[in-house]
Amino acid sequence: MAAFKSDFLNILQERGFIHQCSDVEGLDALAAKGQATAYVGYDCTAPSLHIGNYLTMMMLYWLQQSGNKPITLMGGGTTMVGDPSGKDESRAIRSVAEIEANKASIRGVFAKVLHYGSGANDAVMLDNAEWLTKLNWIEMLRDIGRHFSVNRMLTMDSVRLRLEREQEMSFIEFNYMVCQAYDFVELSRRVGCRLQMGGSDQWGNIVNGVDLGRRMGTPQLFALTTPLLTTASGAKMGKTAQGAVWLNADAFSPYDFWQYWRNVEDADVVRFLKLFTILPMDEIAKLAALRDAEINEAKKVLATEATALLHGRDEAEKAADTARTTFEQGAIAESLPTVDIPHSELKKGIGVLVAFSERARLVASNGEARRQIKSGGLRVNDVAVTDEKMMLTSDHLTPEGVIKLSMGKKRHVLLRPA
Repeated sequence: MAAFKSDFLNILQERGFIHQCSDVEGLDALAAKGQATAYVGYDCTAPSLHIGNYLTMMMLYWLQQSGNKPITLMGGGTTMVGDPSGKDESRAIRSVAEIEANKASIRGVFAKVLHYGSGANDAVMLDNAEWLTKLNWIEMLRDIGRHFSVNRMLTMDSVRLRLEREQEMSFIEFNYMVCQAYDFVELSRRVGCRLQMGGSDQWGNIVNGVDLGRRMGTPQLFALTTPLLTTASGAKMGKTAQGAVWLNADAFSPYDFWQYWRNVEDADVVRFLKLFTILPMDEIAKLAALRDAEINEAKKVLATEATALLHGRDEAEKAADTARTTFEQGAIAESLPTVDIPHSELKKGIGVLVAFSERARLVASNGEARRQIKSGGLRVNDVAVTDEKMMLTSDHLTPEGVIKLSMGKKRHVLLRPA
């Protein structure tokens, strides 16, 4: 028997998205009528979103699939302030030009998951710079600021944890939660938005918006958060030797994205199939029954389905074929990630540490490359590197005209003279 009246909350519940909700019964009734217009905010701090953002995008996907309306809110205004959540120091202040460039770069990824248009439940994209940059300071203090208790603001995790660690918090960051709360009120007034969703670290900020709406006369607003994204071993999800798992193909290739999911821990496969794919639950149940070596087949399905949703089915199948050629058949696949290097550089010789860290970016630093060499983790053309002073030259080119660099069994990059 379904736990909720609405398809939206039933889907989120069975797939593991729900962490906290301000009023489950009220939100359920709204969503059951197809009236749960909801938003997630995305600051423009980098040219690409990352895998943590992908989780909230999936919440918006299921919202739309269940007949409700999603809003993607670009943080053109809040990015100027900087969210202090989970940070030990102030975010760098970005110029308007940089924010606009980042916004343009990340905008396209949403259309891969959501359908935009002018229909009743078509997604819309807005930018909070439209109203935040037009606020008059004195009017803001009088009309919005008077509803905030500094005592309560100091108890919010984003502030309290920073102060407990005796890390300075700037006045501009202290105002971030005010801006975010006002976004919710403004969206309610402009487009009838009633729900804000986000990660569990945003709970305090979202509830502030619910409270501000009540004080400023909006209809009842709702908060819904998803659990913090960690792996079964407790590590923060979405980090690799290369850094963050970005959603833009030019920042993190579809092949690397496929490999990321292929390499997840066994204990995480079923959970990630529920969160990051749109496979029906009965198919996921069949994959959940696989054991021992067969779990690798479930990982391949996870990798292909997650990649297909974000980068398209063709790119996902191409990544799967590349992996099969490289690992199962032992050949050098032409579609492996490739880095062009000047002939002149190869003629002089490239240090193996530089090749792995700065050229192929298979490791984060020269120090990490040294540690990998000591443990036998780096290979050139499938031969383990034993000398950290090794120089790569044209003598290392394979018959295919490339140098294959590998870290472990799953990560490969080809160096190609150009």
